[in-house]
Amino acid sequence: MTEARIAAETVIDGRYRVTGRLGSGGMADVYCAQDLQLGRSVALKLLHPRFAQDEEFVERFRREASSAAGLQHPNIVSVYDRGEWNGTSYIAMEHVPGRTLKELVLREGPLEPNRAIDLVQQILRAARFAHRRGIIHRDLKPQNVMVAEADVAQIGPTAKVTDFGIARAVGGSDMTQTGSIMGTAQYLSPEQAQGAAVDARSDLYAIGVILYELLTGRVPFEGDSAVAVALKQVHERPVPPSALNPAVPPALDRVVLRALEKDPARRFADADEFTAALEAARPPRAGTATVMAAATGPMAPITPPPYPPVVAVGQATEPPRRRSSRWWLWLLPVLVVAGAVAAALLLLHGPRQVTVPTVVGVDRAAAEARLRQDGFAARVVPRTSDRPKGEVLGQDPIGGTKVDKGATVTLTVSDGPQLKTVPAVIGRSASSAGRRLRAAGFKVDRRFQHSDAVDKGIVIAASPREGTEQPVGETVTLTVSRGPELVTVAGVVGQNENDATNTLHDLGFGVSITRTESSDSAEGTVLAQSPAGGTQAAKGATVALTVAKPPPQVAVPDLRGETEDVAIARLSKDGFEIRRRERTVHAEDRDGVVVAQSPSDGQATKGSTVTITVGKFEAPSSQPGTTTTAPDGTSSTPGGATVPSTTDTTGGSTVP
Repeated sequence: MTEARIAAETVIDGRYRVTGRLGSGGMADVYCAQDLQLGRSVALKLLHPRFAQDEEFVERFRREASSAAGLQHPNIVSVYDRGEWNGTSYIAMEHVPGRTLKELVLREGPLEPNRAIDLVQQILRAARFAHRRGIIHRDLKPQNVMVAEADVAQIGPTAKVTDFGIARAVGGSDMTQTGSIMGTAQYLSPEQAQGAAVDARSDLYAIGVILYELLTGRVPFEGDSAVAVALKQVHERPVPPSALNPAVPPALDRVVLRALEKDPARRFADADEFTAALEAARPPRAGTATVMAAATGPMAPITPPPYPPVVAVGQATEPPRRRSSRWWLWLLPVLVVAGAVAAALLLLHGPRQVTVPTVVGVDRAAAEARLRQDGFAARVVPRTSDRPKGEVLGQDPIGGTKVDKGATVTLTVSDGPQLKTVPAVIGRSASSAGRRLRAAGFKVDRRFQHSDAVDKGIVIAASPREGTEQPVGETVTLTVSRGPELVTVAGVVGQNENDATNTLHDLGFGVSITRTESSDSAEGTVLAQSPAGGTQAAKGATVALTVAKPPPQVAVPDLRGETEDVAIARLSKDGFEIRRRERTVHAEDRDGVVVAQSPSDGQATKGSTVTITVGKFEAPSSQPGTTTTAPDGTSSTPGGATVPSTTDTTGGSTVP
């Protein structure tokens, strides 16, 4: 089957009539279809035919359906059905008319902070629902979030998360060892980028990237390749969103940067904590801010102090009374008005007060850029810290306070951890090396490996290497010898010496050989070994073999002319094996006498075989054609052919 588009009106699996094509992804095409049984519109995802024979892709596709089918939530796209059709697999799911969050950002650019918070809180609700059921999405990104068409331009429950294609249950096994389906590089958490285990906090990191993109119109890290982006996810700190979009308030900056922490332990613990932090950082919506009266507004009218009444000439008057000591109260309104005027003049002509942005926790360069942007000068004070070098540890004045524009903000910036030299530890015992490292301020980890050259318990290597400068608190990993590797000794008793030696050498053992006489075993046969077969011994140890050596050489007596009984007795006494043969003789005095032997004299191995030939008398025949006997006891027939007439007997048995 080719990957040509499926024509409209095609009925899939006898149930779904295709009405149009919605889009295509890396592993599947998505069509809009009508469910002929239930009369509803569905999104039909069909696995690309080229993957239909690939068990890994088919399993991933099936897992998408099984993972999402149990997640019934307003912010998760529902999965209705799964099946096979025309040699490939399909999933029928809820059709959400609208566009993806990615398309929304590309079309509209950075979103107003409250709108971004509303959308991300819906994604968090979907993640929370999945996480509580043991499902981690692992590929959260704006492309996998649908925004309902009717709600694109308003605030409300519009976001729906889809594509659980690489979701898995917590503790489940990964699909591949290559990491080829572990997610999208721009939204990968650092632990995913490094191939480490993931948990719910990895999804929260991806949601932090989505929030960053909604607020700024771009992702935190970009590069020429997926590998370059993944490396930035692991090693670089993001520029605060407010440096790219001044509309982002400092509190929201802090929420985003916490979600993007490299260490999962420093991120939000769960979706609930993330949601609460967003709500706390939410700026006032338009129309809800309290309007403060300006200091330069209209002033109250000045009421002059009362004067004494005028008295006509000649009019009787009361004697003059003593002037009141409360005259200073008349001046009070005047002083108040004067103070207000002075304050107004200061506001008009004096330094303008502005709010200091919060830059704690961000990179020094980004902090200085933000301060310059808001009209402040920056002074940097370095301080040794276990936080990454360049991170702002503190600021004075603190964020949120109001000071004169142009004032200097002092930044306390991490100069990185204090550096110390890793002490010499190679060749020391593991306990001694550990004490030296801890005394120098380092943490210690150990791993063990077998070594034929280094005794058990002695340090073979250190990482980072001894003599290098490392931050205090860094973990130094010691490689400690377990001693030689233990190997099961093969049992070689009864084998030939050469075969036994080769077997033991192949297992990594040395071999020493002791030779001893044996009357029952052939020369070179292994009679004993130490250590015994089946026991454990250090690789490289020596296995001692006891091997049978050849019997000694002894003189062979010449027994020709002796009677058979005498010859057998002599040979037996000397430790020889005896083979007996017979030969016809025509001299009666040679009957029962050894007429030949082999070997006849010299040296032979004790226990070897000596063959004796014993005469057997037969009277000579004088008839024509009969056999005549030569002086050596052999017989001949007319025509000159010699016919030996012998019978072999060994151990008393006659052998023709």
